[in-house]
Amino acid sequence: MSSRLVGVGVGPGDPELVTVKGVNALREADVVVVPVMAAPDGKDGGERGRAEATVLHYVPEEKVVRVVFALNERSDRARREAAWDAAGQRVAELLRGHGAVAFATIGDPNVYSTFTYLAQTIAELVPGTVVETVPGITAMQDLAARSGAVLTEGTEPLTLVPVTAGSTVLKEALAGPGTVVAYKFGRQAHEVGEALRETGRIGDAVWGSALGLTEESIRPAAELDGTPLPYLSTLISPARRDGGRGGKL
Repeated sequence: MSSRLVGVGVGPGDPELVTVKGVNALREADVVVVPVMAAPDGKDGGERGRAEATVLHYVPEEKVVRVVFALNERSDRARREAAWDAAGQRVAELLRGHGAVAFATIGDPNVYSTFTYLAQTIAELVPGTVVETVPGITAMQDLAARSGAVLTEGTEPLTLVPVTAGSTVLKEALAGPGTVVAYKFGRQAHEVGEALRETGRIGDAVWGSALGLTEESIRPAAELDGTPLPYLSTLISPARRDGGRGGKL
């Protein structure tokens, strides 16, 4: 019988935002893998990430397996690839010994998730593995709910941009007609603030970090002053809406 690898979206951090289906998938799996950041020496740095903290609300600690991923490695491709290969080998070992392995990822497993790369690696290492995903609440949905920002109305488009791709990509999106959401912009907070001001989109924009956690911060983007923010900060710049109720229908 084929092993199953299930990518489970556990939301942006608030344990109450894990879906019932997600909780069931975590509990039904034989083991739950959680990604952890690598220390400078490439080993487990010991820090508990959001995915792990969320998972521990629903499954016992002895069922959780920490696997090191080069989550933020961008400059050294060889180091990143080596870390992915090692992580894939570890998960492959788990799949060979267990019928069902869940991989917990913040947000959604199909939206900028490490699970994508893991699934590709497992397809090569353990042919025949059944890969499934369970959707999760995204940071933009949570920020919209907590801030009151409306993501889309009527025929408006929605553009999601990882600011790690560069501020030019963000500026191009902000020049468009719809709502723009920016992920992972904390280290480029200054550039993001400038882009919003240059495009006249800063007035209604809002940013947030650590959503649903004790250190949660949700602030107007107009207050961005260039101070670096947490890496996983999220920005919403709503579409320009001047046609009244239903103006975009």
